[in-house]
Amino acid sequence: MKAMTSKEVTKKVFDKEPLFILDVRNESDFNDWKIEGENFEYLNIPYFDLLDGVEEILDQVPTDKEVLVVCAKEGSSVMVAEMLDEAGREVSYLQGGMKAWSEHLEPVKVGELNDGGSMYQFVRIGKGCLSYAVVSNGEAALIDATRMTDVYLDFAKELGVEIKHVFDTHLHADHISGGRKIAEATGATYWLPPKDADEVTFNYQPLEDGNNVKIGETNIDINALYTPGHTIGSTSFVVDEKYLLSGDILFIDSIGRPDLAGKAEDWVADLRNSLYNRYKQLSDELVVLPAHFMIIEELNEDGSVSEKLGTLFAKNHGLNIEDEAEFRRLVTENLPPQPNAYQEIRETNMGKISPDDEKQREMEIGPNRCAVR
Repeated sequence: MKAMTSKEVTKKVFDKEPLFILDVRNESDFNDWKIEGENFEYLNIPYFDLLDGVEEILDQVPTDKEVLVVCAKEGSSVMVAEMLDEAGREVSYLQGGMKAWSEHLEPVKVGELNDGGSMYQFVRIGKGCLSYAVVSNGEAALIDATRMTDVYLDFAKELGVEIKHVFDTHLHADHISGGRKIAEATGATYWLPPKDADEVTFNYQPLEDGNNVKIGETNIDINALYTPGHTIGSTSFVVDEKYLLSGDILFIDSIGRPDLAGKAEDWVADLRNSLYNRYKQLSDELVVLPAHFMIIEELNEDGSVSEKLGTLFAKNHGLNIEDEAEFRRLVTENLPPQPNAYQEIRETNMGKISPDDEKQREMEIGPNRCAVR
């Protein structure tokens, strides 16, 4: 019996390797959110049903595949893995449980910039969050950083670059931003769209349409493009005339939902205008880098999430609804459940409340729910 880390499981997801997962959480938790992989198989048996032993499930646990036992925090999976080990089965357990899975960030280099810089994407595989680092000539800018701030600080240290700017494309409602904390730790400038910042309790640099921020000594301009609809302040970035960071407005297989501030009916027109008019004015060759992914099939071969804007206009259903009434129905009716604790998350990102680390973990548990398909 051995521990398997979230990083090791992520590699299996990226490489499309087979894995059999015995998830011993309650059925409702498993159905709501689980580890996903294209070649993963699952068996969900709640831990309490296994207190008397694992003999009754042995015939359901394969001997010709790698087996991973998963629970919420680790303890229950260790006990079940030990029972399987005693029964002669070779198994692993997920180190840190689903809490660790929710927090793992995997950096992936998505491409070069025109004057020698690089674009990196941080894939939060268990939560569907995507954040970014633009690196050039010893400087870096971060976009939509999560609360796992050490990952970004260690990444910058490893590359030998100084974080100069930190951006949030909007006031997030599904996860806690690490932007302000990173800015405080590094002396970087923290940027936030002012229309999302009416209630924030801290100082920030207003991110507005047409802002140009240069990174390094090269002309890697980050151009802010006001694209409301997910929130009233949602702002996209065109980086180096090559990448479009779309925040939570446009995803690979879906579009953003307009209801997380309770303003769905008010913001539908903004959402449609941003997607169907403002984005239409941009080059089809721009590579779209969203702030989330929704399904595992959106991952590219290297584990990154991206697609050319022109391809999305051809294939993304949310960009091809001619009838405005139908579009309105799509983004206001039959929406998925709202993110767990989203009001508390918004208040945390405004600086109104300061939950401790354990509370922040609990607030974020669960899948990405920022999209409509």
